[in-house]
Amino acid sequence: MSSSLIPERPLLISPTLAATIGLEEAVMLHVLSELLQRQPSQPWLVVDGNVLTGAMPFWNQAEIRRVQDNLVAKGLIEVKTDGGKTRIAIRQPGSSRVQTPPPEKKPETPVTAGGRATQIPADWQPNADLYQLCEKRNIPRSFIDEHVRLFVISQQERNKAQYSWHNTFYKYIVREWESSRSHQGLKELEANMSAEWQPGEDAISILEHAGINHSFIEDAVPEFVLYWRETGLKTSTWNTKFIAHVRRQWAKYEAALEHDSAPRLLPEDYQPSDEVYDVLELANIDLRFAQELIPEFILYWRERKEVSSSWHTKFLQHVKYRWSHRQEEKGDFVERVTDRSWAD
Repeated sequence: MSSSLIPERPLLISPTLAATIGLEEAVMLHVLSELLQRQPSQPWLVVDGNVLTGAMPFWNQAEIRRVQDNLVAKGLIEVKTDGGKTRIAIRQPGSSRVQTPPPEKKPETPVTAGGRATQIPADWQPNADLYQLCEKRNIPRSFIDEHVRLFVISQQERNKAQYSWHNTFYKYIVREWESSRSHQGLKELEANMSAEWQPGEDAISILEHAGINHSFIEDAVPEFVLYWRETGLKTSTWNTKFIAHVRRQWAKYEAALEHDSAPRLLPEDYQPSDEVYDVLELANIDLRFAQELIPEFILYWRERKEVSSSWHTKFLQHVKYRWSHRQEEKGDFVERVTDRSWAD
């Protein structure tokens, strides 16, 4: 294709149009309008990949296809493919071609009355149009549904506002799908838990923004891996499961903390609280194993004659430390987080 199709003058985008249909969509609509003006006798623009990438060099072909699909879904352009050629026309009422969308068209996602960005609702769900767009890319509905909750949580934690959460989610799910395909392949989307599994950066960020201690998150990884390796479950949402697992553990852990402002010696008849056993059960630690450690725990701290205002916390750390070493001896882990110094 001739480079004469590439607009040389700057792109001028209407802020109102961009706020209504999305910035990327407004850019593509303007470029298509420019290209159509170069062939005024034809209502359809005949293109191939080189034409569009040449006119919009800031996007690759996959990104151009994504934005093009968005415009089709919004009813702003029409795309036909026949005989190996792709033709694009800008839709409008009562005319063969226009450069702006019809005023009665609505954006695919809710916007506030003043055209202002909104935060994502806690119960946000994809709409039917979004599922149809994803279907064109062969993205399974189950894959979409598995990622909705993680997407909502991550956006709530980041406290950002958007004009169109459906557009934002569409970009997110396409990236996740393409990443899954490139790294695992279609047959590996649902995978067994591996011994080397680690939570993703997004999962860790979500948990840390929720006020959960980083060391606590690290300590939860080996027990999480052990449990799910034993179940043999296959899934593509290990990060989502890990977030839910750590949140439950953290809630129990905080409930088990003692808030006594007066440190004291460990009682001779010390017994862990019910909340301590709840935390250990969530961590899939054998409760009989924990109970067998009570005498040595009492002996150690009674001999040291040290005081503490949180003996339950020390016992939890002690049990987790001893449990991890037990698993290492059995050869169940390739790696294990280092000692969190239960005796500090």
